[in-house]
Amino acid sequence: MLFVEANGARIPAIGLGTWELSGRLAARVVEQALRLGYRHIDTAQAYENEREVGDGLRASGVRRDDIFLTTKVWTNHFAPHDLERSVKESLARMRLSNVDLLLLHWPNSHVPLAETLGALSHAKTMGLTRHIGVSNFTVALIEQAVASSPEPLVCNQVEYHPYLNQAKVRAACDQHGLALVAYSPIAKGRIKTDRTLAEIGRTHRKSPAQVCLRWLVQQNVAAIPRTSRVERLSENIEIFDFELSDDEMGRVAALANPQGRLTDFGFAPKWD
Repeated sequence: MLFVEANGARIPAIGLGTWELSGRLAARVVEQALRLGYRHIDTAQAYENEREVGDGLRASGVRRDDIFLTTKVWTNHFAPHDLERSVKESLARMRLSNVDLLLLHWPNSHVPLAETLGALSHAKTMGLTRHIGVSNFTVALIEQAVASSPEPLVCNQVEYHPYLNQAKVRAACDQHGLALVAYSPIAKGRIKTDRTLAEIGRTHRKSPAQVCLRWLVQQNVAAIPRTSRVERLSENIEIFDFELSDDEMGRVAALANPQGRLTDFGFAPKWD
């Protein structure tokens, strides 16, 4: 397994996203992923599956210290006292003493960012999390966050796949030593029928999804594909035995288009 390193954090390059996984299915998929060799699991308060993710961790038999676990604070808990309380509730649901990475799930313009980052940093100094970071932050918000956070931020988790150009956000992360973690890395399955990805895949005897994930990892980006199917779990992690050429990397990047973003809400920031 490769790692993406940033400000003391070693983030496994491929992880399991758990958005929309719930109940026993969520626990089973987390358990299976860990048994297959995954060591990076991503959840969030808003996914309402933290309890099941914790169950899956324990059922896997994998040592807690060997797992990189992320959860995210929802925007209605960004006031300092709310943030600390909500994180303790997350840990209680997972039956864990800490997580490896705690993120602000989306920006919230109604609470001063410096206050929220102060509370997030305090959660780290209290030992509730080993590392902190942000998610869905634009270039301007990254600049603001880095400048006002008492503790170093290790990543920005954003939507990133071949159809969405994230060059500006990637550059901002590089400039400030942040890792980029890609959610929806296979564009919610839309890449399955992509001719370019299929053609490149045939060269390497790999699927379009594997080409997509390899493209991200070769940019030093961590990716957290979500799936509920065990065969897909195996496929998504089997990307470390081939390499894309510079030409192939360029062909995949050329698939980006202005309508490529798949996750957008009314409360989202003004994207770069």
